[in-house]
Amino acid sequence: MAAERAYTFSDTTAGYLEDYQDGRIRLRTLDGRRIALQLTESSSGQLLRNLGGPPVDVTGSLADHLRPGRLLFAYGPVYPEADGLRYQVSSLLFVESGTAGDDFVFETPEWWTDQLRALAGFYRRAQFGAGEVDFADYRTELRLGGDKNGRHVQETDTISRLVYGMSSAYLLTGEEDFLTVADRGSAYLREHMRFVDTEQDVTYWYHGIDVDGMHERKLFTSEFDDDYHAIPAYEQIYALVGLVQTYRVTGDPAIRRDIEGTIRLFRRFFADPRRGGYFSHIDPVRLSPHEESLGRNRSRKNWNSVGDHAPAYLFNLYLATGDPAYRDMLEHTFDMIVSHFPDRGPGGSPFVQERFHEDWSPDREWGWQQDRAVVGHNLKIAWNLTRMNAAVPKFEYQQLARRLAETMPAIGRDPQRGGWYDVLERQPRDGRHDFVWHDRKAWWQQEQAILAYLVLAGHTGDADHLRHAREAEAFYNAFFLDHDEGGVYFTVLAEGLPYLLGTERLKGSHSMSMYHAAELCYLATVYSRLLVRREPLDLWFRPGPDADFPDGLLRVAPDVLPPGRTVLDRVLVDGEPFTDFDPDAMAVRLPRSASPLTVQARLRPVEER
Repeated sequence: MAAERAYTFSDTTAGYLEDYQDGRIRLRTLDGRRIALQLTESSSGQLLRNLGGPPVDVTGSLADHLRPGRLLFAYGPVYPEADGLRYQVSSLLFVESGTAGDDFVFETPEWWTDQLRALAGFYRRAQFGAGEVDFADYRTELRLGGDKNGRHVQETDTISRLVYGMSSAYLLTGEEDFLTVADRGSAYLREHMRFVDTEQDVTYWYHGIDVDGMHERKLFTSEFDDDYHAIPAYEQIYALVGLVQTYRVTGDPAIRRDIEGTIRLFRRFFADPRRGGYFSHIDPVRLSPHEESLGRNRSRKNWNSVGDHAPAYLFNLYLATGDPAYRDMLEHTFDMIVSHFPDRGPGGSPFVQERFHEDWSPDREWGWQQDRAVVGHNLKIAWNLTRMNAAVPKFEYQQLARRLAETMPAIGRDPQRGGWYDVLERQPRDGRHDFVWHDRKAWWQQEQAILAYLVLAGHTGDADHLRHAREAEAFYNAFFLDHDEGGVYFTVLAEGLPYLLGTERLKGSHSMSMYHAAELCYLATVYSRLLVRREPLDLWFRPGPDADFPDGLLRVAPDVLPPGRTVLDRVLVDGEPFTDFDPDAMAVRLPRSASPLTVQARLRPVEER
């Protein structure tokens, strides 16, 4: 065994400090193992800092911070020796704020709001500089520091994801510049990427446009290998993500018409009226999911086409309108998930199934997926089932969310370093689910873990869920924030170092455009403040004079929250107290106005009885 390990390497160890004595610390890892690490005269220490925050060096007071029970990250060389591995500490990163307490720095009230403000500032500068916001300058691809390259294809989904982030930043900060970006991005989407089919009475969205000077070439179907020359459901879904979040803020009636037209597209052409759910692709000519031209995507369903409606836009649309038709659409989506996604066969995998034939039989031979699991999708299901259970309580929702939450840490998380993996084989080999390509960790999958365990902790009060949430928050904030260039990294290596090759080097790409990082900041604020720590939260809205909210009500609930846990406590309209609101429904009856109104809503957790 010693000969097999006859080389040194450097690594990260995450764990809780058990004791510190004579320059030696002992950590209990996230899965309960004990590891001893040796400090040296050159060992350094820092406190975890937020995006845009200054570094805080604590090297001179390490002993004061090495208190039992504290979560920390240690990094340094690892030496193979006859009796095992010897760990040496080059640096320590502390995620709790003081020398005496156990307050996690990311649980300060403004942590996630400040992070979203910095994130929005990065993308605002990268795309538009300090001047006017003109989406003709928008680029899908942004380099590591936010610089643009020569390619000028504007993808609908990435613009919509940016719009979502800016709308969310306005909701938490009330800063007008962020809403300006969201408004102009929404208008640009409608003017350049939208197609209204008056004959079919539906709205759908181009994949993007290829801009050459003053000329635009519409890219009607997808340009990507998985979806080439088809209209994939997920592109239509993510076209709505920013529009719906902006509609929540402004009530823009033109946006609402396009949202409703796109939902008619889903219902008429993507939905399976016989067996339920939504097909993953339709042919661009006949708008049918059953055309031979679709190849391997013919008559198929998958996680993205069924489940992604909910987090991307449908929850937010239901929150904004209160329309029971959207609640019913959500319920149908989650009924399909609990009915078909769990693997209930003999020797079934703990991971859900993600791709299906028309009759819901699993498709385990499709493309890159084969019989493989995306860890983040399992966490995303647990998160969203918990949200849905607050709107329509069902035992099946609770059961699957709980099962996924309880089984995922042992198979989808790195027990030594922290953080969550990417794609694994669904079936174990020798008791382990092998990596499909690598052991790197993507930013969006950390988001799913944080939100899944935060919302579960907030809804149930379970201490294990809160511990998993905090550990995931610690890893993300420790390793994904780019303190040099701004924004967040796409991927890090297993030990937390940024991976900066290929498209994963970019801050803007087909996959990354502020959405997941902004959604994390927004909902982590909501869950941690209102449900976990039970603190008030202020949100900002900017309804226009023609705002088209059902019944003239501005609904300000930030998420589908457990009934009776939160009330609307105070409303300011243009800075003045306003009393025409329903505390329990969290709805404001908007006054008549010839100009946009600034509505500040304070939500307050209900006192425990």
